[in-house]
Amino acid sequence: MVYTETIDLQGHLFTAVTVQLPKTTLLTISNEHGYIMCGALDVGLLNEKLADRKIIAGRAVGVRTIDDLLKAPLESVTYEARAYGIEEGMIGEEALLKMI
Repeated sequence: MVYTETIDLQGHLFTAVTVQLPKTTLLTISNEHGYIMCGALDVGLLNEKLADRKIIAGRAVGVRTIDDLLKAPLESVTYEARAYGIEEGMIGEEALLKMI
């Protein structure tokens, strides 16, 4: 199953997507500038193979729900995310608000 919802963070809208797969769940929260995602995100790939795309993204591990993703510290972020002031250890909601 795939679920989408709109999340309002301090008046800024984001799209949350939950994809239930066998034995795991994929989670993302995004806007037109970037996104955060569960542990399935390969930040290394984005930084190395897709660097020319300048993707603003962060990864949180051990999350199971969209609420977890908002509250979890980011384990890794892309180089482009760092340019926006997003850092490892920053919680998801704080990182998203830097993407506005």
